[in-house]
Amino acid sequence: MTGRAGSTGRLGARAIAALQAALAAEQAACYGYGVVGARLNASAPPGQGADADWVAHQVARDGLTALITAAGATPVPAPVAYELPIQVNTVAQARSLAVILEDNVAAAYMSLVGLSDTSLRELGTRELTAAALRAARWRRSTVPFPGLEPGDEHSLQPG
Repeated sequence: MTGRAGSTGRLGARAIAALQAALAAEQAACYGYGVVGARLNASAPPGQGADADWVAHQVARDGLTALITAAGATPVPAPVAYELPIQVNTVAQARSLAVILEDNVAAAYMSLVGLSDTSLRELGTRELTAAALRAARWRRSTVPFPGLEPGDEHSLQPG
């Protein structure tokens, strides 16, 4: 996580659920970046491997764990293993997995952006932005409305 979410005290069920969803996405990203790094780091120029992104997700995971605990809830532990959404045998597949991981993280933080708690909205915005920027780097392009599935932009329209 790139910043402090402020005083959490006791949060409502919706906020805890949003934090747990973000935590689950960060846990999955930590796992997935182990696979991405195994394919990319050996062939990547210095500073362009997956290490920095892996560390960013670990920091975010640990921060979310602390927030959930401070709110009086129990963080859901990460599974022992994950089924990857794609097979990763090539550099191109590793880059694709990194994009998927970042898109999933961005989507998870969207639920924090919609909360009434200002500090959680700010946390969601910061982390959604960070995930969108990492995804754009891996994708080598940007997408409109990071964190939303294509076609869901209409849900942003008023009324």
